[in-house]
Amino acid sequence: MKKIILFAAGILSITAADAQVSFRKMQNMIPRSQDGLNIFDVRKDNVEFDGLSIDLGGAFAMQFQALNSFNDQKEGTYTASNGADISGSAGTSGYRLNNLGNNFNLPAANLTVGAQLADGVRVNLDIYLSSRHHNETWVKGGYLQIDKLDFIKKDFLADIMKYTTIKVGQMENNYGDAHFRRTDNGNAILNPFIEGNIMDSFETEMGMEVYYNREGLVSMIGITNGKLNQGVAEFITSTPTESAPDPNTTVSPTILAKLGYDKQLNKDLRVRITGSYNHNANMSANPWGSDRAGSRYFGVMSHQAYAYDGTPNANNFDPASNATTGRFSPGYANWYTAFMINPFVKYKGLEFFGTLEFTQGGDKKGTDESRNVNQYAADLVYRFGNTEQFYIGGRYNIVSGNIASQPDKVNVNRFESSLGWYMTKNIITKLAYTNQNYSDYSQYGGSSLNDLYGGNFNGVMFEAAITF
Repeated sequence: MKKIILFAAGILSITAADAQVSFRKMQNMIPRSQDGLNIFDVRKDNVEFDGLSIDLGGAFAMQFQALNSFNDQKEGTYTASNGADISGSAGTSGYRLNNLGNNFNLPAANLTVGAQLADGVRVNLDIYLSSRHHNETWVKGGYLQIDKLDFIKKDFLADIMKYTTIKVGQMENNYGDAHFRRTDNGNAILNPFIEGNIMDSFETEMGMEVYYNREGLVSMIGITNGKLNQGVAEFITSTPTESAPDPNTTVSPTILAKLGYDKQLNKDLRVRITGSYNHNANMSANPWGSDRAGSRYFGVMSHQAYAYDGTPNANNFDPASNATTGRFSPGYANWYTAFMINPFVKYKGLEFFGTLEFTQGGDKKGTDESRNVNQYAADLVYRFGNTEQFYIGGRYNIVSGNIASQPDKVNVNRFESSLGWYMTKNIITKLAYTNQNYSDYSQYGGSSLNDLYGGNFNGVMFEAAITF
């Protein structure tokens, strides 16, 4: 915290020393408040350039959790077919899911730093000050956004750049529209619910995205280097085996694309629909398992072994090492191709947002058949009040498909209802009920009991968040 205070003091001292430096005269930026609701991708505005300007913002969120999880495993000592005790670990008397108390989760906090460097050129840096996965401060990512090419020559390609935006950096991949309505660590102001989708696509990779949006047309093409963690070390292939005789020799780029239509048809009705594409032929990172902030459902569907006196003697409940409880990843290990369709309709205060996601992938290069996992989600939210400061909403979400650790297709479904209040445009409070079910999971996962066998968790959560 001391470093952050010194950093802010340094920015203020620059402002005092140079009259050309100002705060918040930023161009083409999506507001970090209620005003940013349902603004997707990028946007253009008419803010005039007035010299170097600094943007400094933050986000803070905390939740009270009252969830309980269950499965069909019976408490006791289990023995595998080979005679091994698989009840948890040596010296345990039985297996059970963790008992969860009703209490506050670890608060999450973000810091955003940006600057308007030139007319139509700004930079953005996002920092996680505290998160479930990383309790310490670390950088989420940063990018340069170019909306004009005047730094080359005044009005250079102005007719094209009027509708074009270029983003370059280590940044959040723009795959689908659902990630614009998800919670990003401490930033929960735009999500009407507590969590995102069950199969939550989020990844930051080094790359470039080019947007062309004009008169209802939505389009984007992007490419990244396919790596979540950057480095220049030589890629060393794994040793060929009988089951994997042809290992990858490289990491391939990720290809991203989006095409759609978005139009305010009249003062009451807006319609948007987009289709998105995401593909990697030799993957290094997983777009459904790369969120380094973690889920909001702490400790659900997890277990730890208990000693004879009832005290825990193993730590499978650590929120950092098991940070995605309640989510689902298809776990593709070698390649994937994914399509996402997102319809959005807003009529007065009533809005509908849908996700149809179709994924296919494989685990070993050239040696196994592809697997499929699909996701369907529907959000219905009604906003009311003079400034639509209140809302009530519901979401139903289904994931179904094959994963490597299970012999048969598995299914997960979640229902979440939510009540919300924007106390101001920068402060939101939410109360939500969640019920999530797991079906068709086998009783055993390898040599251990499967926590998700007949699994369910449900309960209520309260969240308060501030973003500025």
